[in-house]
Amino acid sequence: MTEDSSLLNVRFDDAGLVVIEEPDEDGVYSLPRQDRAPGSSWCSLPLADALHARIRPVGTAETVLRNWVTEGPAAAMASWDDPAAADPVRIRAGAVVIRDGRILLIGFEEDGQPYYEIPGGGVEDGETLHAAVIRELREETGLSGEVVGEVARVWKEGRREHYFLVHAEGPIGARAELDNHGGTPTWIPVDRLPTTPVWPRRLAWRIAHWHTTGRPALPAELADSIRDLQAPCTW
Repeated sequence: MTEDSSLLNVRFDDAGLVVIEEPDEDGVYSLPRQDRAPGSSWCSLPLADALHARIRPVGTAETVLRNWVTEGPAAAMASWDDPAAADPVRIRAGAVVIRDGRILLIGFEEDGQPYYEIPGGGVEDGETLHAAVIRELREETGLSGEVVGEVARVWKEGRREHYFLVHAEGPIGARAELDNHGGTPTWIPVDRLPTTPVWPRRLAWRIAHWHTTGRPALPAELADSIRDLQAPCTW
C-alpha cells in the first residue's frame, strides 16, 4: 500500500481527538495510520486545541475538524489527503496587516455578492517570500511594510500560500495607481472576520482568534477547500 492510499484511523476518547506527537518536529501532530498500534507518543487534543494545532496530513485534518465541529466526534477510517506532498502549481505570498483592531483586505463583488481577499499574489522567479509579500502589498494597496513573521501556510487547489504578519504605516494609495484586479482596499474590524466573506476562509477565522490570544509561535498549516465564502466559519 502506498502512502497516498493509506487509511488513517480517526479516533476519539474522552479527552478529544487521538493524535501522535511527531518526535522530530515540535508542536506537530499526525493522525494515526490504520495499522499503527498505540504507543507512548499518542495523546488526545480537545476540540479547542485541535482547531489550532498543526495536524498532518493537512487535507485529512481539514475533513476531520469540519466533521467534528458540524456533526460531533465520530470514529471512522479516513483517506490520506496530503496536498503538501505535491509540488505546488503556484506559490502565493499574502500580507496580514492589522491596524487599530482592523485588518486590511481587498474587496470585490461577484454576482452582486461582496467578498474579500487578503492582499497578496504569486511569487516571481528568483524572488524570496518576504520580497514577494512586500511587493504585492505595495502594488495592491500602495503601502510599504516590514515583515514581522509568518503566521500560516495554506494549501488550496494546488497552490501553496504563505501568509505573513506585516507592519505597515501610512494611507492607502490612490485607486488609479493600484494593481489589484479592480479591487478596493478596505479596513474591516478583525472581530468581524468569522462572519465576513474572506478568502482563504479557514485562515480568516484563525486571524480573529489570534488577535485576542496572540499569534502562533509556529506558522499554522491548513488545507482550505471552502468555496462558500458567505457562510459563517467556525473552524
